Amino acid sequence: MFATGIENSNPTIEGGRVRRDELEECGHYQRWREDFALVQEIGCGFLRYGPPLHRTLLGPGRHDWAFADETFAELLRLRIVPIVDLCHFGVPDWIGNFQNPDFPALFADYAHAFAQRFPWLQLYTPVNEMYITALFSARYGWWNEQLSSDQGFVTALKHVVKANVLAMQAILEVRPDAIFIQSESTEYFHANSPAAIGPAEIRNAERFLSLDLNYGQRIESEMYDYLLDNGMTRDEYRFFLQHRMKRWCVMGNDYYVTNEHLVSRDGQTRPSGEVFGYATITRQYYDRYRLPVMHTETNLREGPNGDEAATWLWKQWANVLRVRNDGVPVVGFTWYSLTDQVDWVHALRFCHGDVDPVGLYDMDRRIRHVGRAYQKLIADWRDVLPAQSLCLQVPVHMLRERDGWPPGEGRDPPDSGAADRPRAEPSMPEGGSTV
Repeated sequence: MFATGIENSNPTIEGGRVRRDELEECGHYQRWREDFALVQEIGCGFLRYGPPLHRTLLGPGRHDWAFADETFAELLRLRIVPIVDLCHFGVPDWIGNFQNPDFPALFADYAHAFAQRFPWLQLYTPVNEMYITALFSARYGWWNEQLSSDQGFVTALKHVVKANVLAMQAILEVRPDAIFIQSESTEYFHANSPAAIGPAEIRNAERFLSLDLNYGQRIESEMYDYLLDNGMTRDEYRFFLQHRMKRWCVMGNDYYVTNEHLVSRDGQTRPSGEVFGYATITRQYYDRYRLPVMHTETNLREGPNGDEAATWLWKQWANVLRVRNDGVPVVGFTWYSLTDQVDWVHALRFCHGDVDPVGLYDMDRRIRHVGRAYQKLIADWRDVLPAQSLCLQVPVHMLRERDGWPPGEGRDPPDSGAADRPRAEPSMPEGGSTV
């Protein structure tokens, strides 16, 4: 599945007084038809995309579907398959932030209502990057609740992951063959001295917490103590063990040059740059969870030479092919995002209006060098991988005209490696093999 995404982050900063709505700041509310046409132009059959939660969920059971109705109808018309991103770093003002214990149930109700309104959708990322959401909001003090404590981090994490689990259950009530591509940041922490080995080991255990809870996987004793010492109850932990949703999941992992870190003896971290790379770190996560994998986010800024991002694209693709050839079932790749972004160079902490040149297209919707490189990569590999792949093929049920695809000369939707396959059972078994 070759994909891109339309950046829809919407956390709050400055004590909740300022909303960073990337759909607005990147011009998507005005140019969404143009943006979808660019997705087609680049050759992607799949799009990570979702409606703005803060504008759509107006209150318990109250929704404004106007924008979602228009945009998803256009995606259907264009035969672009959405991977629906329902919560991307922020919640509506009336919910407050991720410390609110009511958030999981409210979000699950929203996910159920969304699935009922758009029953033709099958692929979902209910909550994007759960680990980063909790980390930036409640330990680094950057977004939303802006806390800087272990208790705040654990509280945010347990609420975010529970919201994701309950949302998956709610969507499955409507669409029993739904597949959840859980986009999560894949991290690694390197010790910069022998005295830093202990702190680095703690960080390397902590990086798995969101997915351990999400997949109902028992965690190590040190992390269990950490969770209970910082506000998680035994009953809350047992909830995750008792709600094992793994069989419906693809492990989406995000990798950037900032995903690896140096740890000092006092536990402080700083960026290390690319040391191990995507293939090595993805293998660590795959060995832990044994699920099919999709590379769900990467990018790099276009620098003074103009080819830096395209070189990074090639390196990421080479890593994807490496892990596929080593037997890891990789089912998709994503350059994120379609257009440049605003202020991500500051992690959205400050409203400077600085354009981050990481898109396939710039803010004027002119294709960048990396956009042309990705367009060619898709054209070169799209028809090769399904025939040569030794790994599974996700049972994505591409809709036919009778299911709602608009009539046209070509009745098959674009095949990005998963289209037009025999109908499979509605779930993947434990361990990541196909039916």
